[in-house]
Amino acid sequence: MSLDIGIVGLPNVGKSTLFNALTHAGAAVAGYPFTTIEPNVGVVPVPDPRLEELRAIVQPERVVPTTLRVVDIAGLVRGASQGEGLGNQFLGHIRTVDAVAMVVRGFEDADVPHVTPELDPAADIETVDLELILADLATVERHLEKVRGQAKGSKGAYDAEIAALEGLEQRLGQGQPAAGASLPEAEAGAARELELLSAKPRLYVVNVGDGSLPDGGRYAMAVRAIAAAQGAEVVVLSAAMEADLADWPADEAAAYRAELGLPEPGLIAFIHAGYRLLDLITFFTTTGGKEVRAWTLRRGATALDAAATIHSDMARGFIRAEVMQVADLVAAGSAAALRERGQVRVEGRDYVVQDGDILHIRFNV
Repeated sequence: MSLDIGIVGLPNVGKSTLFNALTHAGAAVAGYPFTTIEPNVGVVPVPDPRLEELRAIVQPERVVPTTLRVVDIAGLVRGASQGEGLGNQFLGHIRTVDAVAMVVRGFEDADVPHVTPELDPAADIETVDLELILADLATVERHLEKVRGQAKGSKGAYDAEIAALEGLEQRLGQGQPAAGASLPEAEAGAARELELLSAKPRLYVVNVGDGSLPDGGRYAMAVRAIAAAQGAEVVVLSAAMEADLADWPADEAAAYRAELGLPEPGLIAFIHAGYRLLDLITFFTTTGGKEVRAWTLRRGATALDAAATIHSDMARGFIRAEVMQVADLVAAGSAAALRERGQVRVEGRDYVVQDGDILHIRFNV
């Protein structure tokens, strides 16, 4: 699996600039609303220093990182669910993503007008949230009508599903997201099945000017308070600066970030936040010494899950997994030395994969 994130936000908050910084895909950027007419989709290799460590030891023909897939849609405005603006037309493009990154404007610039007279991150978040909730409400109402039709002549067969959908309908109709500790499990399950946007894990990206880095100033503080109440992640960055630095030599870009007190590029911070939000880990395979590859997996997943991630045939014919850790391999210097140390383990299908594991799956064809 890869990490899939959909980018949402009001117009002129820097969504497309962030997309460009993340993907180098050259999405159109301009200082007026609705620049993004068609959804932009980019696939980004996920940097991981452990891949280079494995390259040095294994010396493979190729190294394949895991990926981040980013989808950027047109900005949402108040009334989008009733047809205002363009963003609501493209919400369907992000229904299948793992998480939603909401870009919030934290910079003032007279040349890039904001959609409201005053810059207020909390109010901006409320506007976007309401449009996502209303879009979800329309999805639930359509599905509820369909299920009620199916229920005719099938006494009791659809009662539980209808009850869950009606609960979601009521909740969304009251302006509440399809998420939270108070959401009954049946409704949460229906929200996942319908891929409701307000039910997805949330990452806030506060886009600030260079002068507000690294903490982001008062605008970022307001977003952090909201995120803390929701259990969401927050990343503070300057999308314009990150887009510029993407073209700099790596050492010069690192030196400039260090002057600003930034320990890592915005891309890395964005990816790390996504991994924390979704509780993801990375494991590795070294196929016959010819290929070193990184894979993304949910924390708590098993060796059988990892095998299925690599190829369905591996899961069907799973016999065992030989397991070692990247750090142990680097310390030993070779797989042979690691075996001599007794640090290569044989595990069954129920083994819980750990971040940094190197797996060699034995299976029957």
